[in-house]
Amino acid sequence: MAVNIYDAAYDLEKALRNSEEYKGLRALYDEVNADESAKRMFDNFRDIQLRLQQKQMAGEDISQEEIEQAQKTVALVQQHDKISKLMQAEQRMSMVIADLNKLIMKPLEELYGSAAE
Repeated sequence: MAVNIYDAAYDLEKALRNSEEYKGLRALYDEVNADESAKRMFDNFRDIQLRLQQKQMAGEDISQEEIEQAQKTVALVQQHDKISKLMQAEQRMSMVIADLNKLIMKPLEELYGSAAE
């Protein structure tokens, strides 16, 4: 019986949505968005983060002023309890996705060998 790889991917999506990591992330995200000041602070943080990533991907230099602004914003959001918890949950979710990516890529690594070899 052939395995439909896309069916397996949809099953993985469902499993991810039903995972404790995702449910916790979703709850914290909703909590931040329900708090007007937290949402505004978080949105500002995301805007700065996205702008810097876009500049970096375009090969543009990031000024010292932009770095300092980003550092101040990170320090602020880390002091906000709701946002700090959300960022920790994002980190846990990121680790899950990285682990899943390793599993998905394993057949290709076995076929071609790892870059470390």
